[in-house]
Amino acid sequence: MTASRLFDRAVIRLSPRPDSNEDVAAFLQGLVTADVQGVLPAWAALLSPQGKALFDFIVWPGGKSILIDCEADAADALVKRLSMYRLRRAIDIARDDSLAVHWRPHTGDGAAPDPRHHGLGERWIAPIDSTDPSEAEGVDAAWRAHRLAMGVPEGRAELGDGETLWLECNAVELNGVSFTKGCYVGQENTARMNWRQKVNRRLIVVPLARSDEKRQRAAYPELGFAIDHLRVDDIDPMLAPKWLDLQG
Repeated sequence: MTASRLFDRAVIRLSPRPDSNEDVAAFLQGLVTADVQGVLPAWAALLSPQGKALFDFIVWPGGKSILIDCEADAADALVKRLSMYRLRRAIDIARDDSLAVHWRPHTGDGAAPDPRHHGLGERWIAPIDSTDPSEAEGVDAAWRAHRLAMGVPEGRAELGDGETLWLECNAVELNGVSFTKGCYVGQENTARMNWRQKVNRRLIVVPLARSDEKRQRAAYPELGFAIDHLRVDDIDPMLAPKWLDLQG
């Protein structure tokens, strides 16, 4: 079989404890930016109270559980952060190392289109099969190249760790926020920015040769790309991805 596994991603499972009636989707709904009681998968973030991105991830259905497809390097920190909000609720929150995230660059083969943009291809979560030789080979480099070519930043290295307002991460354009689902952590500043149309800066994938080192968040010399945090007025429209309307 063709390799499809993303080794840079991990899966977190939120599940009700046995003999409890906890609704894990409702628990997560009050914390994250997207509507996770609606159609899944959904791209979402956990924000600081000021509305700045701490973690971004994709939320998947898992029966009575909820699965979170997140950066492997951030998984333990995300588990810890979510557990802070659990308080006395009978919910288990932990990495599920029996599952892996998979991706392919096209859609139409039965997996779910990436909720951010159909051009990102499709992904799925599946049990790890140690007998499948294709599981030993990852496609992380191919995914990164494809994602950056589409102009989509993700992860703490690119979005920042509590440094960037969620709407500056292009959350509206990439379906990462709901303005109708009710409160969540960081909702007040996020909603105010939307109402006032005050997104003054954005994260933009630019050719490395055009990157402003003072505004650079991450660089990939092997791919010729960088992610810059730029004032909207300073963004060259020719460098903006097709899905981003700078005049909107």
